[in-house]
Amino acid sequence: MERKVMIVCCIVGFLGLLSAATSFAAEATRIKGYQIQFTNPNQCIYPRSPALPLGLTAALSLMISQIVINVSTGCICCRKSSRIPDSNWTVALACFVLSWFTYVIAFLLLLTGAALNDQRGEESVYFGTYYCYVVKPGVFAGGAILSLASVVFGIVYYITLMEGKNARTPFGDSSYPNRGTIAMGQPQIPTQTSQDPVFVHEDTYIRRQFT
Repeated sequence: MERKVMIVCCIVGFLGLLSAATSFAAEATRIKGYQIQFTNPNQCIYPRSPALPLGLTAALSLMISQIVINVSTGCICCRKSSRIPDSNWTVALACFVLSWFTYVIAFLLLLTGAALNDQRGEESVYFGTYYCYVVKPGVFAGGAILSLASVVFGIVYYITLMEGKNARTPFGDSSYPNRGTIAMGQPQIPTQTSQDPVFVHEDTYIRRQFT
């Protein structure tokens, strides 16, 4: 594996683990129902919780990992070429779609959970009864799982495209136009027959001249 591919995978993997870790930490520190206090029948007092910065950190880490993957691979519409095998292209396209699908859901869950966890003195009224809203269990945990899935799909998508790009032979690739076989041979030089000089006796030569 090339050094560039390893660096990108390490960066994206670290950001994915950071997003998942902070998401699980936000799930553990979110405000529970029993922590809310009531100063009067229509006033809710929420305690301070680190779930807001943790949720925002998780969402930001996930967003950066998605940006790194897509910047490294470029626009997928421009990547398709005859140099990439069809099998690699199919796997890469499927992972690309799944990566974005899980990313959008995870990002919305993390942002929504962080925002709803930071309410101050707000209440909801249903049929004349006041309710204090808290984030439901599993919102941040679901965002953590989907964050990991998005990062894994993104890494597979990136590696598959890079392997498909490099999986070509230097001489037999038909994607390059006007490439054919070149016949190699030794230059054919016509051979010249050389005749040895014939020595004629001087008397014979003079005799032929007078004959």
